[in-house]
Amino acid sequence: MAPGADTPERRRLAELVADLILQNGLIDLSLSGIARAIGSNNRMLLYYFGSKERLLEAAADIAIERFPHLDAVFDRLAAASPDFRARLLRAWDDIGADENRPYLVMFFHRFAVALGDPARWEEFLGHLGHGWVDRVRAVFEAEGWTSPDADRAATRLVADWRGLQFALLCGMDRTDLTAAYRDGVDDLLRRAG
Repeated sequence: MAPGADTPERRRLAELVADLILQNGLIDLSLSGIARAIGSNNRMLLYYFGSKERLLEAAADIAIERFPHLDAVFDRLAAASPDFRARLLRAWDDIGADENRPYLVMFFHRFAVALGDPARWEEFLGHLGHGWVDRVRAVFEAEGWTSPDADRAATRLVADWRGLQFALLCGMDRTDLTAAYRDGVDDLLRRAG
């Protein structure tokens, strides 16, 4: 079987790994440790996923489906609603929602693991660096921003989100973080005006 081929068993295994990493994080999880924790073995996981990295990517994709505020943030940001500022503010409310905490913890665990071996996790880091920015840039362009302005705005906004997520997990006050984000959005929109 080609790794990545979607089958019910592959999905089941990825669901089990998603449960595991949402409960315990990723740090120090070897492929053998993952296999033991979910009642499988290395050979089966490699058969369905090809590598530990692909297994964790599949599990993370499944994990995000369990967090509806995160899963649909870009759809809501790109919605046809006329109030762009309100959509930008809603994006942080969605990303920073309390129920997303387990996913955010998992995300930063993945990031820390990837930083420890950037060559091995090059694809993940590349997607992390550009994936959200590309999607947000398209929203700004749809709002009529020029490509260079849309690129800078999207980069700034995603950087703000990442920093706010980190600060939230460190215990900073949500109200203060939201106020800072509102100021940043207003500044960003003023610069465009």
